[in-house]
Amino acid sequence: MANSTPDGNHTAKGQALFCSTRHYGLPQKIFILTLNVPMSITTILGNVLIIAALQRVHSIHPPSKVLLRWLMGTDLVMGLLSQPLFVSFLTSQEHSVTCNYLKTLFYTTATLLGLGLILTLTAISVDRLFSLLLGLRYRQQVTKKRVRVTMSLLWLLSAVIASTFIYQPFVTTSSVYTTGFMCVIASTFCYLKIFLRLRQLQTQVNVQGQFGQGEIFNIARYKKTVTGVVWVQITLVICYVPHALAQAIFAFTGSNTPSFNFVWDVTISMAFLTSTLNPFLYCWKVREVTRALKDTVRPLFC
Repeated sequence: MANSTPDGNHTAKGQALFCSTRHYGLPQKIFILTLNVPMSITTILGNVLIIAALQRVHSIHPPSKVLLRWLMGTDLVMGLLSQPLFVSFLTSQEHSVTCNYLKTLFYTTATLLGLGLILTLTAISVDRLFSLLLGLRYRQQVTKKRVRVTMSLLWLLSAVIASTFIYQPFVTTSSVYTTGFMCVIASTFCYLKIFLRLRQLQTQVNVQGQFGQGEIFNIARYKKTVTGVVWVQITLVICYVPHALAQAIFAFTGSNTPSFNFVWDVTISMAFLTSTLNPFLYCWKVREVTRALKDTVRPLFC
């Protein structure tokens, strides 16, 4: 999302004194709002419940649980802050200073949270790889303090990149795409490494029978945890690619037609969809989280 909007000039994208008109009609605008308001509410409720449920899950290593809280917390802030800003920007009075402030604030926070989400998912993939390769040393090497320091540095990087949108949107766009591409490469490498290592362990189990039932169960549980995170990452890519394509089209053509402006806002809404789906995906793939969620929700209906 860290690009210039199609309602500004190429030379002053994100820096114009006033917001330009959204060129599509009221029915399309109502459609965008109808998409985002329910998604925002669902995102907030879903992530609050998952964060509360994680308190009851004791099978997940505490540093890994910290990473999951960062992930769900990012999605929660998306629903609490970034999506309402988007709705406020669309419904604000056109050609006003308020509209311009909302636009700048929205794109800055969306960049911060979107890039932070990608960095967090990359950190989770590295953590999953370490848990497999380090074995017994994992609990000594990967601690809650080290995870918190690492995440603070990653989010500081995201904040620095997001802040450049106010002055140089082109720098923001270049930095986001470069960082995002490196994150995708790193995550892909980690999951390929995990897949090959699990395949090797499975071969040892089948051929040599080297593992006990407890270790086989741990491997099966590990697979489900990794699968849940992989689905979250795949969903993020699917939801973000349409807006990346819209940005590329605008960069090359400078299109500012009503239909393109509408597509632009639809793709932003699709990017928000990943924060709505993440709690359901993780709950679907990790049984411990599902059971903990049921235990969390059940008292609310009693």
